[in-house]
Amino acid sequence: FAKKVKRKATVIEDIRQIVEEKLAQMLAANPLRMNYEKKYQEIIAAYNQDKDRATVEDTFAKLMDLANSLSDEQRRAVDEGLSEDQLALFDLVQRADLSKADRERIKQASRELLAGVLAVIAPLDRWTEKEQTQAEVETFILDHVYQTLPEPPYTPDDKAQVAQLVYRHIWQQSVRDQLAGSSPQ
Repeated sequence: FAKKVKRKATVIEDIRQIVEEKLAQMLAANPLRMNYEKKYQEIIAAYNQDKDRATVEDTFAKLMDLANSLSDEQRRAVDEGLSEDQLALFDLVQRADLSKADRERIKQASRELLAGVLAVIAPLDRWTEKEQTQAEVETFILDHVYQTLPEPPYTPDDKAQVAQLVYRHIWQQSVRDQLAGSSPQ
């Protein structure tokens, strides 16, 4: 790196911008990806603290590793057989202790939940602004979560918590107009 690149700070700044853009897109789609944002902030803080040659080279290597892991994370939806929006719901619902069969059921539940929510909110005018329409969407999510999540490993309390997380996510994405097929108007 030191011999090949004369303007190391410029290259690092370019990589930094690329990583920031990717992170912004990924976090907008799935807020559970905050661990990548934290890792990025740690790398930049270390870089800003000391800009000697070794630090610059180390920062370059860490930024490249992070950029590669962001690319891997973006491919994860495809690997799981889900859209980005479905993956966000799957990430909210899944647990580490799921069997392979339950994991597949959760994937299917995520697909169905997204399709169902989109069907419910499509005819609603500014659903995020009205208590009645918010309640309609929240009830749909709660019903769907209770019906589709396997028990065990999910308890009724787990299901209520998952439904609340999913509702908040759907509401936030709708307000930002970032939920595929939805519009806050």
